[in-house]
Amino acid sequence: MSHFIPRSFSIFSHQHQASMLLHVILSDDNIQRVCTEALPETVDELKLMLMTRLNLEGEGEMIIQFQDEEFRGEFCNLNNMQDLHGEKIKLKVIMKAPPSIPQSDDTPDTESLDTSCWSSGETSGRSKPWPNPFPIPTFSYDIELKLSRGNEDYQRDGSLLPLSSHTDIKIDILDKVGRAMYEYNAYPTQKQIEEVAKALVEKHPCLKEPGSKEGFYCWKFSLSFKMGNLRQKFRIAGSRELAVNRKRSAGQITRKMKKARRCETNFLPEFLQGRTSNSLEEDRESLLDEVKKKKPDYYLINSLMGQTFALRRKEIVGNEPLVTEIQSRWPALFSERQIGAEFTRLVSADLLKSFLSGLDRYLPRLINLYEAQKQRKTNLGHDAKLQSLLVSFDSVKSNQNRRSTALLALPFILKEDVSNFIRFSETMDAAEVPAETKELSVGLLVTTDQNTEMTAQSKNVVNVSIILEGCIVLRELRDLPNGFAVLIGLLYCLNIDYPKELKYTFEFIQKVIMDIGGSACSARVHGLRNKLLQRTM
Repeated sequence: MSHFIPRSFSIFSHQHQASMLLHVILSDDNIQRVCTEALPETVDELKLMLMTRLNLEGEGEMIIQFQDEEFRGEFCNLNNMQDLHGEKIKLKVIMKAPPSIPQSDDTPDTESLDTSCWSSGETSGRSKPWPNPFPIPTFSYDIELKLSRGNEDYQRDGSLLPLSSHTDIKIDILDKVGRAMYEYNAYPTQKQIEEVAKALVEKHPCLKEPGSKEGFYCWKFSLSFKMGNLRQKFRIAGSRELAVNRKRSAGQITRKMKKARRCETNFLPEFLQGRTSNSLEEDRESLLDEVKKKKPDYYLINSLMGQTFALRRKEIVGNEPLVTEIQSRWPALFSERQIGAEFTRLVSADLLKSFLSGLDRYLPRLINLYEAQKQRKTNLGHDAKLQSLLVSFDSVKSNQNRRSTALLALPFILKEDVSNFIRFSETMDAAEVPAETKELSVGLLVTTDQNTEMTAQSKNVVNVSIILEGCIVLRELRDLPNGFAVLIGLLYCLNIDYPKELKYTFEFIQKVIMDIGGSACSARVHGLRNKLLQRTM
């Protein structure tokens, strides 16, 4: 089924003059005027003119509607330019998104985080992560002609295009490339901007800068400034993603920038067309009522969770509520299924698949590295616990135990303290909350059937619980790897930072194991990844 992106314009025309005047309303505080010599001869030419003048972009179809006098001014799709007559013409322009891929109607597996067969309902925002390499967009026809000739001259004699005398080229390039970057991330990193600048001069070598070693030094800074200008423009137009970071007045506390920091593609999406905070609040209340039923409709819950995604992100990112407040307003979010679905909306990746497939890919080399550390008897500070883990691994070499060992030993290899993250407890009552969990801001509680510590084997684990802000927010997770995966997803969903004492461990899991934002790693994580990629330890 096709959806409509939130973009609707009213266009007024005065046709009795030699020129045509367009009065374009982008938002309440962003109104533009566009002039043209005359009406185009065909509807397609009119579409092309509007796309160019208004900088309308997208892969979907543009629909132009006019007021049909035979039906009392009701809007009707424009198929013939002859339908436009009179001194004043009012048009409506709608950008229609391409059809979405149909989802399976099969009953979902309630015990799995795999959301590939589980329709996420109607959602808004970006759907693709930052591409690598970055695709440079196609520019206007005349600019492409000039670039083509410039590239031919470069191949022939190495001559470069003099941008000082072709300012129109640079302006068009910065605008188109900047908008293409914004489609993926409103706040690209300097490394990402550098990748785009490099891709630009590789596709069009005539744009290289004389005297610059890389050939794109100034392009990098020009793109940075362009992104700042676009953010200001879209903030004025009413973008919620950007308005949340508006400048504060004198005397107010300056907080950190609220933007995607862990490669979220939909960090703070806009509301769907025609939806408001009030209408989405009604959906939230319906969702709350459905969750309270003895036999809730899980398909309805999933659909409502998708529809209210933008409202939920607005509350979580904008208000930064306590976890208990989020639990009260959005109880449906605190389940394995919905955490997986929310993670997919945020990152455009499958939580459990990316976690387990990445873990299994590095598992043999992680175990080999741990064994090598054991044989060398290096002083890691936690060497005794690491050796205990490896003894546990040697006794039961199941794949599940291998996964648990790899995850538990990871902080020791990265020289981090795990004592304030994970707790072990013997089988307890479901309503019982161990006193030591209140000390943990982010952590895991592993319940076993015997008194064991870090040497707990997978066969001894009864269940795993997630602790946030000193409270157990999710219970009955089936094993330790599943607990790690759900915790990662929940930290994304609630916009909670990784614990400082384990920042390298979580960075390694995200960027190396799950391959989310792996192009930029800290020196410590990068060093461990290089060790794992070596053939011999």
